[in-house]
Amino acid sequence: MPEDRIAAAPQVRIPDPVPTGVYALEVLRVTHYTDRLFAFRTERPAEFRFRSGEFVMIGLEIEGKPLYRAYSIASPSWDEEIEFFSIKVEDGPLTSVLQHLKPGDRVLMRKKATGTLVNDALLPGKRLWMLSTGTGIAPFASLIRDPETYEKFDQVILTHSCREVAELAYGHEIVAETKANELLGEMATAQLIHVPATTREGYPTMGRITTRIEDGSLFAALCVPPFDPAHDRVMICGSMEMLRDCKALCEKAGLTEGANNRPAEFVVERAFVD
Repeated sequence: MPEDRIAAAPQVRIPDPVPTGVYALEVLRVTHYTDRLFAFRTERPAEFRFRSGEFVMIGLEIEGKPLYRAYSIASPSWDEEIEFFSIKVEDGPLTSVLQHLKPGDRVLMRKKATGTLVNDALLPGKRLWMLSTGTGIAPFASLIRDPETYEKFDQVILTHSCREVAELAYGHEIVAETKANELLGEMATAQLIHVPATTREGYPTMGRITTRIEDGSLFAALCVPPFDPAHDRVMICGSMEMLRDCKALCEKAGLTEGANNRPAEFVVERAFVD
């Protein structure tokens, strides 16, 4: 990022006192994967509770006004830190500033976590599909590191589609860490299947996830049958267009959308960042 761009960034500070219902969290680590993607980890208050797959509102006070956006928590519910995976939008009201975070900085986070991409919103099944594009992999980075996911489903299939190969790095990293984990490794190695793909740059697996579902190539490559409401459960997180199209494909296959108070065969997340 050009130096003059950094110098011209809006003034950011943490309000004092911190508003009721909000945490001010210290940033512990920041990792930049590409010029469009980065992850950061913060401290976790001892009293903060959430279910793997949920999202929270995080933000900063910019030019005297608090600005929040919904971010899925990428770390599992047992983690002692909180992890987020974010895009960088040059003119995004929040991400244009958030991308310059460094260890020691502080971010605001509202205390309530919520969301539909949780195991409780799905009926028991044989196979769990996690369909993601871009930073939509974040809630699944949480769920694949939760033992409950492997206890509830025999097979967990994480699909992650991005435009370019470099944008798949975060997913590769999280899956490798999960399979190497002392407690989760055995379950994840036996039950987790990672299906990365690109839509622009050349890669062994290419094409939009919706196309691969419609033409059957996704299922053929894994030697599994197409979606079946008797056995398959689906979680979807990505762009608005991807959510709409994947939801339609699930409904076409006979799956019913679920919610926290009405578990069913598939769920969709509609929380976005700028």
